[in-house]
Amino acid sequence: MARPEPTADPGSPGPDSPGPNSPKTGRPRPTGPTGPAAWARDLAMGARFAVTGGRESLLRTALVAIGVGLGVALLAIAASVPHLSAAREHRENARSVNDEGNSRSIKASDRTLLYQAVTSDFHDKPLEGALLQPEGPRAPLPPGVSALPAPGEMVVSPALRDLLRSADGKLLRERYPYRVAGVIGDSGVIGPDELFYYAGSDRLRLDAPHGPGIHDATVRIDRFGHEEGGEPLSPVLVVLMNMTCVVLLLPIGIFIATAVRAGGERRDRRLAALRLVGTDIRATRRIASGEALCGALLGLVVGAGVFLVLRDFASGITMRNIAVSPADLVPSPALAALIAVAVPAVAVLVTLITLRGVTIEPLGVMRHTAPRRRRLWWRLLVPAAGLALLLPLFGGVTMDPYAGDSSTYQVAGGGILVLLGIAALLPWLLEAGVARFRGGPVSWQLATRRIESTPGPAARAIGGITVAMAGAIAVHMLFAGVEGEFEEGLPTHSRMSGVYRGSTPTEARNYTNGFRATPGVRDALVTVDQFARKSDDAAARSATGVTVGDCDTLRRLAKLDSCRDGDVFVADAPEPGLGTSAEFPPGTRLFMEDRPYRRGGREPRTYEWTIPASARVVQGVKDPTGMYQHGVLATPSTIDFAALPDPTTMVAIQLEPGNLEAVERVRNTAAAIDPLMRVYRMGGIRKESNYAMLQQALLVGTGLLLALIGAGLTATTLEQLRERRRLMSTLAALGARRRSVIGSVLWQAAIPVVLGTALAVAGGLGLGWVMLQVVNGTVRDWLGFLPVVGVGVGMIALVTTLSLPAVHHMTRPNGLRTE
Repeated sequence: MARPEPTADPGSPGPDSPGPNSPKTGRPRPTGPTGPAAWARDLAMGARFAVTGGRESLLRTALVAIGVGLGVALLAIAASVPHLSAAREHRENARSVNDEGNSRSIKASDRTLLYQAVTSDFHDKPLEGALLQPEGPRAPLPPGVSALPAPGEMVVSPALRDLLRSADGKLLRERYPYRVAGVIGDSGVIGPDELFYYAGSDRLRLDAPHGPGIHDATVRIDRFGHEEGGEPLSPVLVVLMNMTCVVLLLPIGIFIATAVRAGGERRDRRLAALRLVGTDIRATRRIASGEALCGALLGLVVGAGVFLVLRDFASGITMRNIAVSPADLVPSPALAALIAVAVPAVAVLVTLITLRGVTIEPLGVMRHTAPRRRRLWWRLLVPAAGLALLLPLFGGVTMDPYAGDSSTYQVAGGGILVLLGIAALLPWLLEAGVARFRGGPVSWQLATRRIESTPGPAARAIGGITVAMAGAIAVHMLFAGVEGEFEEGLPTHSRMSGVYRGSTPTEARNYTNGFRATPGVRDALVTVDQFARKSDDAAARSATGVTVGDCDTLRRLAKLDSCRDGDVFVADAPEPGLGTSAEFPPGTRLFMEDRPYRRGGREPRTYEWTIPASARVVQGVKDPTGMYQHGVLATPSTIDFAALPDPTTMVAIQLEPGNLEAVERVRNTAAAIDPLMRVYRMGGIRKESNYAMLQQALLVGTGLLLALIGAGLTATTLEQLRERRRLMSTLAALGARRRSVIGSVLWQAAIPVVLGTALAVAGGLGLGWVMLQVVNGTVRDWLGFLPVVGVGVGMIALVTTLSLPAVHHMTRPNGLRTE
C-alpha cells in the first residue's frame, strides 16, 4: 500500500514561496536615472541617434538644421536692428555740434573753431559737409579726421572721394574747387556710401548773414559731439513699425516650428523600434525631442553662418538715404541669447505636442485611423481676442507726436493674435473643404483622399506663407491708407526752387541773370521776400509776404499795366483762398519781425510799414516753378529795405525737361554764389524720412522672408515626396498611369494653396481694414492684395514645378526595392 504524499500546510511557506528574507513583490523600482537626469540621458541619446542613425537620420537632421538655420538668420538680422540704429546715432552725434544759438557764450581761444554746416545734393542724394576755420592751434578735430584742412583744402568720405575720381563726378568737381587733402575715417561717417566732407575756410564770421534755417548759421565750438534731441515719432508711424515687425517676425516663428517636424513619419518608425527593445513611452518622446533638439542646435550654427554671409550684403540696404554698414549689423546680446534659448525650446515643445496624437507601440506606429474632427470654436476665439484688443483703439491713434501713448503692445498683440488665428483656421478649413470633394478623375481623388487622411502636413507646408500673405496684405492696406500723411506730391521734375539768406534787390537781379545763363535753364527768377502780419494780429492768423524788387522783377510776378519806382501793388492769385487784397487792402499797417532762432539771445528786430493808399490791386501770374504769386509787391524806394528784420531770398527755376545735367549745373551755379544756397528738384514724391525708411525695411524684410519660405517650402515638399516614395512606386507597380500619379501631386499642392490664399486674402483685408480704423485712415485700394497673392502663388507654383523631376523619378516600380 503506497504511502500518501504529505499535505502542505496552507500557512507554511512552499518551496516556491518567498522566504522571510526574499525581496518584496510589486512595481519594480527604476534602475536608471530619474527626473532631470533622465531627461538629460534621453535627450543625449536622441541627439546621438540624429547624427549616427544612418543616412536617413543624417538627411532629416540636415533638413531640420537648414530650415531652422534660415529662420535663425532672419531673427539675427532683426535682433541687429537696435545695435544698428544705436551705432549710426552714436557716430552722427559724435560729429554733431551745438548750433542752437548758445555758441556765442563760448569765447574765442586757441581751443575753438568756427563751424558752418553746408548741405547740397548730387543726383538727388544728400551731400553734406561743413566749413571749418580754427581760431587756434588746439582747435578740436572732427571724428575720423587726423588734421584740420587748410583754406582751399577738404577731407572727404571714402564714397565722396571715389565719386570725385570717377567720370560721373565731373560736374561735382566743378562745384567744389578744393584740393582733397585726406579721407575721413569710419568713425566720422554714418554709412559706407555717405557723401560728406570738411573744407577749410578763412572767411567765416559769427555775425555774417546766414540762411533762413536754424542750422545755417556760423557757430563757435570748442568740441565735437552733441546729442541731437529728435522729435517724438508720430503714433501712426509707431503703429506702422509695430505691424511691420509682427508681419515679418511671426511667419519666421511658424516656419521654425514647421522645420523641426521634418521627416516625422520615418522618425516615428525609429521610435517604434525603441519601444520594441523596452523603452517606455515617456522616454521615447524624450528621445524624439533630443533628435529635434540636435537639429535645432545645428540650426543655430547654420543660422550664424548664413547671417555672416548675408551681413556682407548689408551695404546694399539704405536707411535714410545712407547705406547700412556691415560692421553695425551685430545682434543685441540679450536678443541673441533669447534666440539661442527659444529656438531649441520651441523644437522640444513642438515635438512633444506632435507626439501627443501618435501612439508608438513596439510593433509600429498607430495614428488615428479616423482623425478627430477639428474643432472650430477655439480657432475663432484667437482672432476674436485680437480684434477685442484693437476695437477700443478705433480712431484713437492720430498723427500728433505729442498725443501720448500709442498703445504699442496692444496694437502688436492684436495683430499677432489675428494672424495666429489665421494660421489656426487653415487646418480646419483644409479638412472641411476637402471632406466635401467627391468624384472626379483619378488624380483628383488620389489627391483629395491623401489630404483628407493626413491634412496636417499639407496645412503646415503652406501655413507660413499664408500668414505672410495675410500680414503683407494688411500692412499694404495700412501703408496705402496713411500714405498721404507722410508724402508730399510735387508737380514736375523740370523745376527747381530754393531758399537763401536775405539779399538786396540788386543782388537778386544778378542771381537771376546767373541762373538764366546756366546751360539747360529755360527761365529763372530770384526774389526777396519778408514775412509780415497785420499790426493788430499778434497770433499771425493773417499773414502775407512782401516782395521787394525792381519793375522788371515785379512784372514776372503779376500783370502790371504800368510800373515805375515808387509803385506798390497787392497781387491776388486766381486760385481759391489765395486772395490778398481782401485781408490786406491798401492802407493796412503791417508788422514784421525776425524769427526767434535768428536772434541769438538779443531783442527782436521789428519794422512796421503801411501799404500805401495808392497801391493797386493786380492779378498774380505763375512763376518759373508753376506757382501763382500773391502778396504785396513793392519797388525799392517805397520801403526802407535796410530796416527789414528778416528778408529771405526765394529762387524759382524752370529747366529743359529731362535734362539731368542741368540740375547739377544749377546747383553748381548756386554753390558759386554761396555754398549755403541750396536748390531742390521739384518732382515726384517726397516722403517723410522715417516713413520712407520703414517702407524700405518692409520691402527688404519681405524679400528675405519670401526667400526663406521658398527655400523651406522646397525642402518640405521634397521631404514629403521622399516619405511617399514607396506609395507612389506601389501605385505605379499596380498599373496606375504615371500621369495620374504626377497629377495627384500637383493637385495636392494646388488645393491647399487655393484654400490658404482665400483665407489669407479674407484675413488680410479684414485686419487691414481694422488697422485703418485704428489710425483714422481710409481704404484706397481694395485690390492691392493682387500683387501679394501673385508673388505667393507664383512662388508655390515654382517650387511645385521644380519638384516634378523628383516625382517622375519616384513613380518608377524600382522604388519598391528595399534592404
